[in-house]
Amino acid sequence: MEKVKVMIVDDSKMSRVMLAESLKKTNFEVCAEAKNAAEAITLYAETQPAVVTMDMNLPDADGIECSKRIMAYDPGAKIVMISAMKDASLIARGRDVGISSFLQKPVSANDLIDTLLLLCQQTVSRGQFLRESYVKPFVQALQSGLFDLVGLKAEMDLASDERRFLEVSGVAVIIGLTGDPVGRAVLMMDSETMKAFAALVAKKDAKDVADEDASDTVEESANIIVGRGISSINDVFKDKEMRITPPGTICGNSIRIASPRLTTYRITAKTEIGNIYLNVGFSEGE
Repeated sequence: MEKVKVMIVDDSKMSRVMLAESLKKTNFEVCAEAKNAAEAITLYAETQPAVVTMDMNLPDADGIECSKRIMAYDPGAKIVMISAMKDASLIARGRDVGISSFLQKPVSANDLIDTLLLLCQQTVSRGQFLRESYVKPFVQALQSGLFDLVGLKAEMDLASDERRFLEVSGVAVIIGLTGDPVGRAVLMMDSETMKAFAALVAKKDAKDVADEDASDTVEESANIIVGRGISSINDVFKDKEMRITPPGTICGNSIRIASPRLTTYRITAKTEIGNIYLNVGFSEGE
């Protein structure tokens, strides 16, 4: 998915650095930084950002005047005012020149990203945003987790999964995701892969690993992998505080697991012992 360009306008270097850092691990990319209105107009024309964050106090013009000039150049410009002040008068003046949204310093990463997502929803759909910001950390967590746990190298694949039921033959570890957004992660593999995986962990032959021990091993590994994914998400969205619930494990043939009202993605790790799947879904009500 193509990055969404953001221009930061602020005379404070510290503020510019903080805003850029908030966007660092997201699908929003800082294409330009301006410390005054004159730079902002020039850089806007050069970089054509999808959205602008605008400080109120600039050395050569206030944020309202700077926004007015940008809107004169591009009436479709999307501008977010980020200021120490956020009163009714300021908002009214900003609305008059076409400023879209208003945030007050210090702005949280979550509020900033949610506001940019809302403004750029024609460019970034919710599904795309979930994929880039919430699902891809699980791809990395699964790949690195398999290598760190048992030395398995994996070729990774990520795809949308619109099935309302997951068909499982083997083992499935179900872990709830709480916070914002809520969801569910399911680590799955067939019985043969489960035994081979557990044998690698225990450093035994697969025939010497009991089924119960094998499923327990997969359960703990799933807990570690999903926990890593959530930790990566929390590093970006510091105030959402996502957490995982205790895992539940089921084993058997032709098991059906319902996926109602979830926007779901299927991560496949192709390894030498077989495919390992991580199904990650988030509530469609968010």
